[in-house]
Amino acid sequence: MNRTIVRGITSVNSKFFHMALVECKNFKGSKIKISAPADSPNTDGIHIQRSSGVYFSRSLIGTGDDCISIGQGNSQVTITSISCGPGHGISVGSLGRYKDEGDVSGLVVRDCTMIGTSNGIRIKTWANSPGRSAATNMTFENINMENVTNPIIIDQAYCPFASCTPMGPSQVKLSDIYFKKIQGTSLSAVAVALECSKGIPCQDIYLEDVHLELATGEKQVTSTCKNVRAKYIGTQIPPPCA
Repeated sequence: MNRTIVRGITSVNSKFFHMALVECKNFKGSKIKISAPADSPNTDGIHIQRSSGVYFSRSLIGTGDDCISIGQGNSQVTITSISCGPGHGISVGSLGRYKDEGDVSGLVVRDCTMIGTSNGIRIKTWANSPGRSAATNMTFENINMENVTNPIIIDQAYCPFASCTPMGPSQVKLSDIYFKKIQGTSLSAVAVALECSKGIPCQDIYLEDVHLELATGEKQVTSTCKNVRAKYIGTQIPPPCA
């Protein structure tokens, strides 16, 4: 679909993805309501793949999987004013599972709220990638987390199965990624987890004005980092990785 506008629709209890955009250009969606039970598998709210010039705004999404998933081959995607929950948050990926995947670039996610989700902002790539690709120039700004289990997470050893035996590191290069004005509460002690690929370490990862508290208020949250030297600006709660 090219030059498409979708506004004011409701999707309830889809058996799979509620909306899937594949090879679309200049798509605008707003005032969309998506609902599925928290325990319903693979009921992503909106999945975007091999598309460009996509804009979603002012929508309510609650599912058993990602509220919005940004797949391979996307460019110039903007997500704004989305309320997400329940679900797995807003995710980039998973990337790097198949050969000849397209790059992801020019993603902006801003002014969104995550409520009781398992993840907030997540970037996930498979280990043992069969080919190289990249996800770059992405900004996540002014995101409010309310009782989110993993508010900020990069997982380059992604495995949704009970067990995986990866033979090599992820070959997806992550660079120029900005987390700005991320605030709220975490259900887990590790509020920021940056696990990058040992084959292609993350580059130019910025965290600016992050303020995440443990939901129970019992102790301060922490950060973990692998194969990355993030750059920090302004407030940092949890403290930066040592």
